[in-house]
Amino acid sequence: MAFELPALPYAANALEPYMSEKTFSFHHAKHHNTYVVNLNNLVKDTPMASQSLEEIIKASAGDASKAGIFNNAAQVWNHTFFWNCMKPQGGGKPAGALAEAIDKSFGSLDGFKEQFKQAAVTQFGSGWAWLVIEGGELKITKTGNADLPMAHGQTALLTVDVWEHAYYIDYQNRRPDFVQAFLDHLVNWDFVSENFKKALN
Repeated sequence: MAFELPALPYAANALEPYMSEKTFSFHHAKHHNTYVVNLNNLVKDTPMASQSLEEIIKASAGDASKAGIFNNAAQVWNHTFFWNCMKPQGGGKPAGALAEAIDKSFGSLDGFKEQFKQAAVTQFGSGWAWLVIEGGELKITKTGNADLPMAHGQTALLTVDVWEHAYYIDYQNRRPDFVQAFLDHLVNWDFVSENFKKALN
């Protein structure tokens, strides 16, 4: 069963002015789609063709002979997850158990935002910043290129894409402004909360 490009969970212009329709026309329709096409070509007629995306990622992580498969599979997963980390009229504050856990781990929501932004801005070159849970503890981490928490025994709760194609059309070289806009106006805390609850079960 070939992998398909998942539809965006909102209209391509729904996140304006913080993320433009033009960005999505490149980021989703071209970059994300290319990873899907490449992955299908790489696993075609192999045992991996019948595996789930997560199974492929775990089977290829750390295997240099499967680097192409890992990079494309992980980027399909990362982007699909990233789109769901955002919503129109996003931002605001988390609630309930997640809010309590963030306060416990980072002192406050502002403390979390500061540390998350620092991770995103200091990721050298292409990559991702993440809020993860590991051993019941919340942590902020960052990965280069296609790497992702799943490959390190962690569960992703939230991510921001800091590859230049994620923000260059709208923010040029101002990555800190993009990350701040993501945190203040785009984060889908309902999705993060769902991920948190699943991870604890």
